[in-house]
Amino acid sequence: MSAEDRPSPVTPRRRVRRWEWAGLVGLGVAVSLVLTLSAFDHADDEPDVPAGAAPVVNPYEDARRAGAQALLDEWAAAVRTGNTDALPALFDPRADPGFLESEIRRANNAAGVPFGEFAYDIGAEPETPVASATADELGASDVWAPTVYLRYSIAGADAQSTRKPVALLLARHGDEWKLVSDTGVPGSDRETWRGPWDFGPVTVRRVDGEEGRPSFVLGPATQAQMIDLLASEVGDAVTHVTDVWGEDWSRRAVVMVAGSQEEFSSLVGSDHSGTDIAAVAVSDAVDRRSRTASGQRIVFSPEAAGRLTYLTRVSVLRHELTHVAARPVTEDGSPMWMLEGYADYVGYRGIEAQFGQLAPTLAAEVAKSGPPSSLPVDRDFRGGGDTARLAYESSWSLATFIAAQYGEDRLGALYRDLARGPVPEAELDRRIRGVLGVGTDDLVHAWGVWVKEQLS
Repeated sequence: MSAEDRPSPVTPRRRVRRWEWAGLVGLGVAVSLVLTLSAFDHADDEPDVPAGAAPVVNPYEDARRAGAQALLDEWAAAVRTGNTDALPALFDPRADPGFLESEIRRANNAAGVPFGEFAYDIGAEPETPVASATADELGASDVWAPTVYLRYSIAGADAQSTRKPVALLLARHGDEWKLVSDTGVPGSDRETWRGPWDFGPVTVRRVDGEEGRPSFVLGPATQAQMIDLLASEVGDAVTHVTDVWGEDWSRRAVVMVAGSQEEFSSLVGSDHSGTDIAAVAVSDAVDRRSRTASGQRIVFSPEAAGRLTYLTRVSVLRHELTHVAARPVTEDGSPMWMLEGYADYVGYRGIEAQFGQLAPTLAAEVAKSGPPSSLPVDRDFRGGGDTARLAYESSWSLATFIAAQYGEDRLGALYRDLARGPVPEAELDRRIRGVLGVGTDDLVHAWGVWVKEQLS
């Protein structure tokens, strides 16, 4: 279907054919929110120093840190600028086999990525112990495995940089530090994060939005068609989410398409399989003072291109963008029926489809056991199979009912009220009543009646 033939993803004009939804429904939990929710507070990074006390100075450690940081600065500059000629001088003669070659490939792969920042920091956490024999093996006067982070951002899209761990081993020869390994010290559980540029050349598409707010879609050349499709749709998806959520979010996105299961797992974590999930929204820390989140990414699995149709792809993109928009006000442990139901509501909003097409598992359950009589519980979203599908579909139908009965604004207000963390049952009833004017029992009863009506 050409771009001209496709209806607007904001208000599709045709009904969804039943087979089209199989691509989405068959994915099960096709849209997920990964909540790596740790409040971001710059003050936590500062060491505790008693009032009036002079900071402790250790000349040896200061010189060690300064020398190593100078090496990391040269390394980052060479990779970011694609100056591969500068890389060999930074590596130890006995560095891990292939380490230098992989960094040369990485610098070339990342050539088209518009980094706003690309740097390495030495963290304040304790270093990893290194066996004394390692220095002898390397012929070095000192070896060090500090806690290191890659700090990077995409220019124009990231309000602040994200930090990713690097399991580094360094060796000093005379006054110069050299790179030995980024695979960690034997016995350590530290690992190095791998980005898209670690898996091959990166294709980048920039999509300019309103008020100079660009979004980016990037991934390997093997996913070029999917990258182009998402790039053609992300602008309308941002507008769609803004129409529902409001303007109090960045109104831009960084969308990544994984080229392999290994890459997908690296970008979103090993808990998610790229074979049974379409996309995941991930993030790092939230700065509560500025209400921004770092490291916000929407990552499509390598299987998504072949399993999503135009309408299911747009719905998934909107769903994940909703998580991006809501992330700064969303706390870990908030009720999943609210988080996922709201995101699904935004994802499906405006699409003309029969209720049973969007919620076939719920329809079957109603036919078997009657309409829902309780709210979905968090554990069901992680149960897999029909259990998870029923939880997602029920949550979508509940959010859709609230929007239809009480208005979209009150649905959004309920999200903001319930997304502040775990909610005890008694408190849940009070909060629902405060926003909607009815308690939990009355809400669930009316929802069940409405669901039955939709399926009649």
